[in-house]
Amino acid sequence: MIDTVAPPRTQHSWTMLLCWLAVVPGLAWAVVRLAGLERGPLVQALAFTPYVAVGSLVPLGLALALRRRGPAVVAALVTLTLVGTVAPRALASGQPDVDGPVLRLLTANLLKGGADARTLVDLVRRHRVDVLAVQEFTPQAQAELDRQGLSELLPHRQLNPEVGTTGSGLYARHPLSDGGFRRNAGMAFTQAYARVAVPGAAPLRVESAHPAAPYGVEVVDEWFTDLRAQPRATPDGPLSVLAGDFNATLDHAPLRALLDSGYVDAADAAGAGLAGTWGPYDGGPVPPVTIDHVLVDRRIAVRTVDVHPVPGSDHRAVLAELRLPAA
Repeated sequence: MIDTVAPPRTQHSWTMLLCWLAVVPGLAWAVVRLAGLERGPLVQALAFTPYVAVGSLVPLGLALALRRRGPAVVAALVTLTLVGTVAPRALASGQPDVDGPVLRLLTANLLKGGADARTLVDLVRRHRVDVLAVQEFTPQAQAELDRQGLSELLPHRQLNPEVGTTGSGLYARHPLSDGGFRRNAGMAFTQAYARVAVPGAAPLRVESAHPAAPYGVEVVDEWFTDLRAQPRATPDGPLSVLAGDFNATLDHAPLRALLDSGYVDAADAAGAGLAGTWGPYDGGPVPPVTIDHVLVDRRIAVRTVDVHPVPGSDHRAVLAELRLPAA
């Protein structure tokens, strides 16, 4: 009779190889994420880092089950790194001690103006929104929002509606000044901006952000260009808020560089930083990712952040309740 059982040394070699094959992809992912090395297709992939962090437990469990010390140690380091990177987004952080007025800001990508206007206006009414920032804002969307009563709730506006995806707008309960819009160099998305005169608060500049989308390798350079061109915070100057569809998550280096200029991601600060804001909520295979943000000056306190589905759009609206420094 022929013994078909592999020798112990051969079994060891195969199980060791299996473990390393399972561990190496997560290790490479962690290196790319920590070093900000995303290029080409890695830009899209990196948006799914929170899911990879959870998935990194699988190779760790495999290495432990097979008692392969080297792969187990590396797998543990990968898991600690990735989970340590994303888990804090689910924990609220300390806030600056400010005693100015509360400002409720809502941002929504309208998907070529097709988002349901009634739902959006109901959100503004129900949550007593003070500022609404919209992207992919069209003339038809403007007319429909007014038809649903937005002009009565938020009478002050700085709008640039355009057919398609490039339009942008700001609506406010309080007077606006020094307004306008600028056009990004990448996909020509526009960004409306204005200074909001909130009674009892320091001057506040708000801009509806919409950098290029990295939907393919051929437009990644435009994505980098638009994110790098976003207005930096002014820690020693006026307060600033950027709110909108950034087409980037906190795992993308250009967005983290923007935060380093003096902003805080409101959802991250409120412990809601893992709530998905974009995704095919009609049963598609791609899981939600967090690409819509409210970036606030670090001198502004974040009270709460919630996301709300809006029929007709593949984005969820982001509602942030902020407390501003007093004037």
